Amino acid sequence: MRLTERRPMWPIVRSYLTVFDGPLALIIFLLLSVGIVTLYSAGIDFPGRVEDQLRNILVAFVVMWIVANVSPQTLMRFAVPIYSVGIALLIAVATFGLVKKGARRWLNVGVVIQPSEIMKIAMPLMLAWFFQKRENLIRWQEFLVAGVLLAIPVGLIARQPDLGTAVLVLAAGFYVIFLAGLSWKVLAGLVAAVGASLPVVWSMLHGYQRERVMMLIDPTSDPLGKGFHIIQSTIAVGSGGITGKGWLQGTQAHLEFIPERTTDFIFAVYSEEFGLIGNIVLMILYMLLIGRGLIIAANAPTFFTRLLAGAITMIFFTYAFVNMGMVSGLLPVVGVPLPFMSYGGTALVTLALGAGILMSIQRHRKLVQT
Repeated sequence: MRLTERRPMWPIVRSYLTVFDGPLALIIFLLLSVGIVTLYSAGIDFPGRVEDQLRNILVAFVVMWIVANVSPQTLMRFAVPIYSVGIALLIAVATFGLVKKGARRWLNVGVVIQPSEIMKIAMPLMLAWFFQKRENLIRWQEFLVAGVLLAIPVGLIARQPDLGTAVLVLAAGFYVIFLAGLSWKVLAGLVAAVGASLPVVWSMLHGYQRERVMMLIDPTSDPLGKGFHIIQSTIAVGSGGITGKGWLQGTQAHLEFIPERTTDFIFAVYSEEFGLIGNIVLMILYMLLIGRGLIIAANAPTFFTRLLAGAITMIFFTYAFVNMGMVSGLLPVVGVPLPFMSYGGTALVTLALGAGILMSIQRHRKLVQT
């Protein structure tokens, strides 16, 4: 009786790993590793945070692997349904969503979900699909329609209110519109229009949003209240000096002066402990991440994949730029995590989904070439 021959495990494992784009996966792994090291220090008073984040990372890699196996053509077919479902869920949130801390952002569908997160990926998918269908005839009317498609979810999310997510969705959609061929003249006109409308926008902001802008200008006007976040985070960033105070040695974090130090303000903890040299290393990693994404976008075979890859790459840039600017006191405080470093499952899975789309575009380009 012959025994069934067992296949070696390594070829099987290798076939699964080849789905990932090597350079992109390596950069993300390094960022996640830096994030875990920083989270261990930042969350030393929060038992279980590191273990939870490791589980989040596992889920994120599974999501990334699944999406990387999906062809761009399949993604394009799902663009309209995903966008439509996302809009329907945002309307449901506005109608009977859950209210927490004064904001109506969540929906209970057996499990509690935040539908606005869906739009970070659904928006570039939808607009890339829209421009792909009109690739040979893109006029000002197409840009107007795209603007309406973008304005609907941004308005619904800003109304919750959730300014941070609204900014990210707006950026995701704008990048697609810009890459589709929006002229610099029109862009300059839009900038001028936005500048002229600032008084109207200011009157429409919620009280806490106005306070965040005012605290950016002068956080010392309320050092123990609204300005506390910015003051303490900038102190942490500056006190790290050139080489930092050392891992686990950050006084601002461990004496609990830094608020939200495992999530939105984890960069302050990292800066204090690893200093300017650590920040340079971190910025190099983000530049490599963005550079790899732009290479994938430049080599993408279709208009749809070029727009989608370019927009997702610039979303990574927006996450990092807004978070670092917020923590450093250069931008108002908004709820934007540091990509692949901040604690939290929802944002990490969203970012992993975006990375999976980039890997799908790169992988299937290679399959077409071969």
